[in-house]
Amino acid sequence: MNKYSEIFGLDISKDVFDVYGSETGHDQFKNDEKGFVKFIKGLPESVLVVMEATGYYHYRLAQFLYKSGVCVSVVNPLSVKRFIQMKLAKVKTDKSDSKAICEYGQMNDVPLYTALNEVQSECLQLFRLLDSYIKYRTASKNKLHGEETLGIPSKFVYRSLKRNVKHLQKEITAIEERLLDLVKQEQQHQLTLLKSIPGMGVKTALFLIVVTDGFKKFETASQLCSYVGIT
Repeated sequence: MNKYSEIFGLDISKDVFDVYGSETGHDQFKNDEKGFVKFIKGLPESVLVVMEATGYYHYRLAQFLYKSGVCVSVVNPLSVKRFIQMKLAKVKTDKSDSKAICEYGQMNDVPLYTALNEVQSECLQLFRLLDSYIKYRTASKNKLHGEETLGIPSKFVYRSLKRNVKHLQKEITAIEERLLDLVKQEQQHQLTLLKSIPGMGVKTALFLIVVTDGFKKFETASQLCSYVGIT
């Protein structure tokens, strides 16, 4: 860890990201392009920036820093959570989380981040769209059920909702097929292994492979087990 002049821990949310530097302390920036530029302008040379994998809130910033030549590490949130628990932290705030992430980076040999390739990037985009469509389909089905309970549902409303559910299902199927094709290009072996696990569905297998980059992002087997709910 001594090879870095300073280590920064980042806690990222939708609108802002909190920063805690091992030498400079706490700061906060907007989670957008202007915020990224402002943050990087204040960085000294030879630093390490550590952040948690937080869905797609961390992705743009990690890609930006990596392409700007900054050393970045995107760590497993479970590892940081356990680290905080071990320190018996009782107050959970963005400021304390960014400090804990900074301390985690200081005390552990964290892996360096590498930018996603085109296949990985598309897969993540597909999963985000898939999640939105599934939620929308569920809402439409609930609305359909609600109209049916009225006893005399509007035929126009009923048919419109049925068409919407059918269209969403078609789009969901297309996305899942595209994901399967993309994952097979680079991770066919991993997919085959996961599908051999009893109870492991194709969607879950695809998701695990994509978000873990073929399980390269898990530092230990126990972290993986915790992630998929195996004790």
